[in-house]
Amino acid sequence: MTDAATPTPADEGGQGLSANDLDAAKRVQEAHKRIRAELSKTIVGLDDVIDQLLISIFARGHCLLVGVPGLAKTLLISTVSKCLSLSFNRIQFTPDLMPADITGTEVIQEDRSTGQRGFKFIRGPIFANVILADEINRTPPKTQAALLEAMQERQVTAGGRKHPLDPPFFVLATQNPIEQEGTYPLPEAQLDRFMFLVKVDYPSLEEELSIVDMTTKPMSIEHSEVLTGEEILSIQDVVRRVPISEHMVRYVLNLVRATRPNKDEAPEYVRTKVAWGAGPRASQFLILGAKARALLHGRMYVAAEDIQRVAYPVLRHRVIMNYAAEAEGFTSDTLVDELLANIPASESETLRDERLPNVLGS
Repeated sequence: MTDAATPTPADEGGQGLSANDLDAAKRVQEAHKRIRAELSKTIVGLDDVIDQLLISIFARGHCLLVGVPGLAKTLLISTVSKCLSLSFNRIQFTPDLMPADITGTEVIQEDRSTGQRGFKFIRGPIFANVILADEINRTPPKTQAALLEAMQERQVTAGGRKHPLDPPFFVLATQNPIEQEGTYPLPEAQLDRFMFLVKVDYPSLEEELSIVDMTTKPMSIEHSEVLTGEEILSIQDVVRRVPISEHMVRYVLNLVRATRPNKDEAPEYVRTKVAWGAGPRASQFLILGAKARALLHGRMYVAAEDIQRVAYPVLRHRVIMNYAAEAEGFTSDTLVDELLANIPASESETLRDERLPNVLGS
């Protein structure tokens, strides 16, 4: 039920959703609650991390989790794969890992009936629905680059032949931020392939108490499957059909374009503290992430709150601060704080900008 102050799907252009889509949206909200209940059997806290992980999955994106060891990053990803009834492979990245160790390789095989020999492609661990790329920054760029085609094109090329990856397909990677010796930082081109960069922080006192109690006594936990691969593909289609109003699209564009220091839209603190701003992929992921978050929270329209909550994981790895900002402790998250505080999200103010009517078809 909605009150007079709450927009309805029709108010936000809800004609884009059919009755089946609305039913599917309700099932998404129910599935979200069931997944959270299953994860709570082994995962304590991490509410925002779980939401961001599910948003990236339902929006057909990849996710990079950054946090110190022991914060359940690997456990969270493997448990999510069980709840979603998907095939799962873990790849432990090491300095000696080669591209073929990930994608697979061709071997010579002999047909015993004819005696003829031919090449046969042996699939690597990348051929699964959920890929856990554990400590992705510990392997050289040559091997990191092997993920690029799989993440972007959802296929692997070997011996001149293309091998498609079965949908749904997600790369969920982890990275340790405190040990940089002997590591290979991800290049910006590969970082941009990740929809979200999610920060995993230390638990609160109450959460750590629950973790200690849960993990230091005998226990046996079984996880129920909540969604199948086909249902996830259906949800991904519904996410893209969620309507978004014109002024919310303008709000997204204003946020992203304000991060570019060489553009007129950039405020003074961006010009003096940012080396490189976010590209168009940030706008795409802000909208897709906001649509997925709206569905997870039972709404059939995109609100400013949805955009603001996904702005941090979308922008923090796409905005590069300069040396002056780093010296002052001004981070990309601080920049997002400033942008959200100063860029208006109201309909009257966003529609006042006359630069975008042709772009938005109005």
